[in-house]
Amino acid sequence: MEVGHGRAWIDQDAGVRIGYTLAEPAGTPQESGKTVLLVHGAPQTRYAWRKVLIPLAEAGYRVVAPDYRDAGASTKPRDGYDKWTMAADLHTLLHDHLGIDGPVSVVGHDLGSMLAFGYALRYRDDVVSLTTMEAPLPGTGYYEQRKIAKSAWHFDFHAHPDIAVHLTHGRERWYITRFFDDLTYQPDAITGDDIDVYARAFEAPGAMRALCEIYRELDHDAAVHRDAVASGGKLTVPVLASGGGAQTLAANYQPMCEEIADNVTGHLVPDAGHWVPEENPDHFTRMFLDFDATARTR
Repeated sequence: MEVGHGRAWIDQDAGVRIGYTLAEPAGTPQESGKTVLLVHGAPQTRYAWRKVLIPLAEAGYRVVAPDYRDAGASTKPRDGYDKWTMAADLHTLLHDHLGIDGPVSVVGHDLGSMLAFGYALRYRDDVVSLTTMEAPLPGTGYYEQRKIAKSAWHFDFHAHPDIAVHLTHGRERWYITRFFDDLTYQPDAITGDDIDVYARAFEAPGAMRALCEIYRELDHDAAVHRDAVASGGKLTVPVLASGGGAQTLAANYQPMCEEIADNVTGHLVPDAGHWVPEENPDHFTRMFLDFDATARTR
């Protein structure tokens, strides 16, 4: 088992550098031809996948867990936070920097699901399967309903970066803790030490501003995704619509994905709230492996 970390220049002119973790099974992982891309959500970094990296690598996958632009070890440029551009960052990381050949399985959580969806639309031939968890996907009717709900207040708040950054400055740890307190079902799944990791990431200069830019682009993303579905049709790769079984919103995810994909499987993770891979990593791993194995036989 090999686990390593790196930072890759994606666009030196624009100053875009992406941090990532790469976990590989022992031997020559290229022979298996299986790669999974794990795209974290917010307010998190690739650290969110820490409990599933090794189990997935032990199952024979090359596992790539990047920090998308803004997060963690990645740079925080002034722009480029639409999901089409952010998907290009990850595609360049995989195929140009890491030299991965062939299509990959793409897994997203929270904002990462929105980005994973954009990736699957932009690079249809380079995706084996798509797993989405815990997010309304821009371009769907459910996204339009969800973004105006009272409990989704942070969509509008973050879409005004000057206000959000001013009000959260110096209070980043308190602010992000609120999301974990409200959305966690397993109280011991995310510890104070884990919160420290995330808090340090969003206390970094430019991090909160860049996070807000990701949200500010969501309505634009919705228009781009709708156009992509209208011109290219629904996704034909297998799609797993998942979320924490303890979340009341999770029942919406399968019908949402059926709006944008022909082959959708719904599977909720028991004993988990919003933070699925941290709250029930064993079930998440089994769920993904079973789903992806079936997807790869198509």
